[in-house]
Amino acid sequence: MARTKITPTGRESALGEEELIVSKTDPKGRIVYANDVFLRVAKFSAAEVLGQPHSLVRHPEMPRCVFKLFWDTLERGEEFFGYVLNLSSDGDHYWVFAHATPTRDARGTVIGYHSNRRKPDAAQVAKVWPVYQHLLKVEAAAADRKQGMQNGTAALHEWLAQKGTSYERFVFSL
Repeated sequence: MARTKITPTGRESALGEEELIVSKTDPKGRIVYANDVFLRVAKFSAAEVLGQPHSLVRHPEMPRCVFKLFWDTLERGEEFFGYVLNLSSDGDHYWVFAHATPTRDARGTVIGYHSNRRKPDAAQVAKVWPVYQHLLKVEAAAADRKQGMQNGTAALHEWLAQKGTSYERFVFSL
């Protein structure tokens, strides 16, 4: 499926307080399972998402350096917790607090990833959003996307060092 550019609408796609978005991917991040909540909120059919990269729901206002941290964490075999702004197929957005973990076979080999996401409190989003906006500005100021992600990653690590915390401790402090 060729992805067409989706223009953000500024409207929020409804995710209920008690709902849980669940998806599973293969080791390369291609979706192999998406629950009904994922499909409803992201406004895709199962046929549209299965086999596609999970970045299908990546919002352009989400810092790339946070996804680098996400993948670096998972590739170390660790679980990731973080706030993510996603984009529905119609341009609406939805914030999630994500928990992603590697899925292993009986020998301990990573065979994919599993993620559960829930709706964060608006006060939590209000605290993380200014950090993400700063990182987006750092990324956008670079000559190209790769350098932007590197600069954003450096800015994120510098900001965390100034706060004397890790990204995980930061997100759990909100």
